[in-house]
Amino acid sequence: MSAAARPEKHTAIAALSFVVAVVLLGVKFWAFERTGSQAIFSDALESIVNVVAAAVAFGVLAYAGQPADRDHPFGHGKVEFFSAAFEGGLIATAAVVILWQAGDALFHRTTPRELDFGLVLTLVAGLGNGALGAFLIRYGQRHHSAAIEADGHHVLSDFVTSLGVIGGLLMVRLTGLWWLDPVVAALMGLLLLVTGWRLVSRALGGLLDAEDPELLRQLVALLGPRVRDGLIRVHHLRAIRAGRSRHVSAHLVVPEFWTVQQAHDAAEALANALSRELPGHSDIDFHTDPCERAYCRGCDLDACSVRAQPFVALVPLTVDEAVAPDPDVHPR
Repeated sequence: MSAAARPEKHTAIAALSFVVAVVLLGVKFWAFERTGSQAIFSDALESIVNVVAAAVAFGVLAYAGQPADRDHPFGHGKVEFFSAAFEGGLIATAAVVILWQAGDALFHRTTPRELDFGLVLTLVAGLGNGALGAFLIRYGQRHHSAAIEADGHHVLSDFVTSLGVIGGLLMVRLTGLWWLDPVVAALMGLLLLVTGWRLVSRALGGLLDAEDPELLRQLVALLGPRVRDGLIRVHHLRAIRAGRSRHVSAHLVVPEFWTVQQAHDAAEALANALSRELPGHSDIDFHTDPCERAYCRGCDLDACSVRAQPFVALVPLTVDEAVAPDPDVHPR
């Protein structure tokens, strides 16, 4: 399995995220209980979301790792997008609660206490979240796990929240301005709203099979150097991600005098080559079209008995051409 991690490792990473989230949740609520700070409360409330989201991600990744079956011929990977959307919704909900609590604190003029103790605990928890979040994002991007990457962005947003809380509490301690505490909490709430919206919109794009420009560029970079020696052009390229899996289909233009067996063998060889170079599991399906002597000037095949025009030069494959349903060809 190329550079991608096995599904069991995904679930182990999600379990690690859950354990760390539970520990840091306890630390933050201890700090809130001692200080009464609304800024620390906003940080602690986000950690509750971390715990719930990590638990959901653990279950989702265990399900997503199951192989394709008759009921799910394309595998179970898309469930990761549900996890990412759920986590984004939780973040947005936490943001609304934080904004409400911040407004209540401003109205009742709530003043935090024991700020030194709260600052130390918040700093420790924040550093823990920063290290974990960066690790989860790198892991999720490297192994193309939407659920783990979403969890990492959430944990990292918690780290950013902690930094904002620490800065706000330092200002409260230095200036004695009590209202800075709920104001910082409100700013953190607005930041979380943006984070939640981004996660939800990205997950919805995956669920609705939105175009994945990065994956298309990756495929064209792999296909481009192979457009030669009988593989004349590529068009009608379609590709989506579903967890650690990629589903790819395209039309290959091949010489019209090739037999069905020749065209089949060329398509199979290309599919196998791409599968080896793409990370994770790839489901690749190619359809072959006859050239109809319409591509002669860009076809470098020497052993051609039906050439209508002399070969001029190989034309680089572009994403726009590859995804076009109808080929843009030179006239004969």
